[in-house]
Parts: sequence; C-alpha cells; structure tokens
Amino acid sequence: MWWDGKIQRTFRCRLQQKPGTLGRLLSVIGAEGGLIGEIKTIHIGGAAVDRDINVWAGDLDHLGRLIQAVEADSEAKLIEVRDDVLEMHQGGKIAVRSRYDITNLSTLRRVYTPGVAQVCLKIKDNPALARRYTSIRHLVAIVTDGTAVLGLGDIGPKAGMPVMEGKASLLETLTGLSGMPILLDTKDPDEIVETVVHIAPTFAAIQLEDISAPRCFDIEERIQARVDIPVMHDDQHGTAVVVTATLLNASKATGIDLARCRMGVIGLGAAGLALAKMLMFRFETPVAGADIAPDALDRLKSAGGRPSDLKAVMADCDVVIATTGVPGLIKPEMVRKGQIILALSNPNPEIEPEIALKAGAAFAADGKSVNNVLGFPGIFRGAVDADVPRITREMLAAATDAIAAYAQPGEIVPNPLDKNLHKSVARAVARTALEQGLNRDDLTGYFD
Repeated sequence: MWWDGKIQRTFRCRLQQKPGTLGRLLSVIGAEGGLIGEIKTIHIGGAAVDRDINVWAGDLDHLGRLIQAVEADSEAKLIEVRDDVLEMHQGGKIAVRSRYDITNLSTLRRVYTPGVAQVCLKIKDNPALARRYTSIRHLVAIVTDGTAVLGLGDIGPKAGMPVMEGKASLLETLTGLSGMPILLDTKDPDEIVETVVHIAPTFAAIQLEDISAPRCFDIEERIQARVDIPVMHDDQHGTAVVVTATLLNASKATGIDLARCRMGVIGLGAAGLALAKMLMFRFETPVAGADIAPDALDRLKSAGGRPSDLKAVMADCDVVIATTGVPGLIKPEMVRKGQIILALSNPNPEIEPEIALKAGAAFAADGKSVNNVLGFPGIFRGAVDADVPRITREMLAAATDAIAAYAQPGEIVPNPLDKNLHKSVARAVARTALEQGLNRDDLTGYFD
C-alpha cells in the first residue's frame, strides 16, 4: 500500500456543532488524497466539538496540501498538527529505576551504607559473585559512534540516541535485559576500542550499534579479543541471522532448494558482508557480491566469496539480497523470473516488494518485515544467561533455526513482539553454548 511507511500526523480540529460538518471535512481530506485513520472525540461543547483525526500523507509536500485544505474549511478550525512519534520520544524512552522502594532508614542502611560494604567485600574476595549480587548480569552496553545510523548515515552519536534507546526498550520489554546506551564522541577506532574495553566490567555483554564499515569489522574483533564477555555488532550478525531465517522460510513457501541456489549480495557493508559469510558457512557455497568499493570486494574474496557486480548478480543469482541504502537501485527489468529478492534498505528499499513480484520474483520482502528485533534480544539473553565469553557462529546458526522454526504456518517471519519467540532463541543459543562447552554458568533446569 502506498501509505505503508509514509507520514502520519494527528489533526486536532474544532468543528462546528452542525450536521454533516465532520463528513464534509473528511471528504476534503479524502479529495486531497489523504488517508483517514482513527477519529477520536476530545471535547464536546455547546457550539463545537474537538476531534483528533489521524491522517496519512505520501510525503511532506502532500502533508502540506492536506493542511491547507483543512485550514480552508470554513466550519472547521485546525488547532494543532501533532506528530505522535515525536510525542512518544519526549523525555526519552528509558530510565534507570530502583528495584526497591527506599522509604525508611532500615531499607536505606541495607541497600546503601553501611550494609553495602558487606557485599563489596564479598565481591572483592570472589569477583564472580558480582553476577549474583549486582546488576552486571543483566546489563548490556549499547555502544555507538553515530556513523551509520539506520539509513541516515553519519549523523553523530547524539542524533543516534533515539535508536539506542529503542534497542534498550526492546531488550527490556522482550527479554528483561537492561540495555544502557553509550554514546562515543569519537570516530577513532583506537579510542573506541580502548573506551569499550575499559567500561566492559560494568556489563554482561556489549552490543555495538550503527558503527560504519569497514571500521566496524576491526573494532568488533579487537574488543572481543580483549574482554571475556560477548561482543556483537548487531548490524552485522543480527541482520545476518534474521535474513537467513527469512530465506529458510521463503524457500519452504516457494519450494526453492537453497542448497542448489546461486546466492548474491548487493552492498558489502556491515550487514552485507556478515550475511555473505553466514550464507557461505551455512550452505558451503561461494556467495557472489557486488559493491562500488574495491576493498569491500577484497574482503568478500578473502572470506571465500566471489566478487561480482550489480548486473551480473541480478542476471545470475537465484537469491538476491540488497543492503545498499540506495532506494530504487534494482529496476523491474533486472528481476529474473523465480528469484527470491530481499531489498532490505530502510526506510526505502532497493525495489518495492510488490514491484519485484509483479516483475516475476517468486518471493520478495523489504526491511520493514525482515527486522533485527527478531534476533538480537534472544541472542543476547541466551549468551548472558550462559555467561559465555563470546558468541560463536554456531550460536548464531542456532538462533537462525529457532527464528525460522517459530514462524507459524503461512508466515515468513514470526511476530517480533511474541516474548516466547525470544525465549526460544535464547534457549537455542544457550544450548549451543552448553554443547560447545563455553557456558560458565550452571544451566541446570534452564531448558525445562
């Protein structure tokens, strides 16, 4: 649908108490091409009624025309145009709160001085007790330098904070982990590595987020080599897990055998290269890759892939995944009949799914449905619960299978808000950790 992912605003209007006033206003909005959503009565007075009308517009210019049309109505007054997204973000989306109500001196003395000294000394004598007596066991650092935020690019760490808060909200809501955004005011890889290494004792895991390629590859590897807690760059591995799970279910829906497919990735940044590596690990076949940067092609070749270009990937590959950030890059005439096409750039894909299907694709999806939220909460929950020093390829593969298996008949991906999905992913990751002998926490009863 044309309004999917477009602009939504709430028009608060004061309408005269006359029959037909609301109907005429809705007709005005409809005549200008606006889509009407929910209508809510806010206040009823003797002469007027205040109503909130949810309106969808195709773009900002279209929104402007809708506003002008409403303002021109003689029996309606446009009081306010509200952006519900901005309102939800006012004051931020997360907070650190005490687990206890400190309302008397007895509680104060136990949670703070003098009682807290007893806990400090226990941890001094046995540092492993920090997992039992502090919040470290459920704290996850969400670290960014703001150089590759969504499809917006290098907008800086402060502008990336809403995304980090969103990740933290999802971790807590879906798995109970406490995500803590860490904004780094530096783009220097050495400074990023040193900073994260030095704050690592606070956390059970490190989630790297929105750090641009190719720096992200080296940064993740260097941090993981120096800390004994899991470090995962979600743009790489979370994306790879979710996309591979989507492919597994797309193959079932279309009857296409992925083991016999030629696979290609367009755009070999953080997500694209990690995905190519996962597909090669999973299916043991070289993946073709296209990118405008020669060093990106070199990295693919070093990983066992096959450097190519856009035209050749579209012509030769049965499965095409695009992660370029370039809207409309894939033209309908490039689509070959029977292909699986995942155009994952947000907010606008390389080709809209309906256009790809009309051009002959057997299956097509975009980044709105293939979303990292399906993967990273459960992956971190399982890794933290098992107390592993790192997240392995096998753990990521187990997460992939768990996501694919959880989808209901007729679904390509599960409902991302289903908490049992994330519990299933966590258990799959923890079980693999146990099989690999990497768990440092006792998992007795964990899988019951």
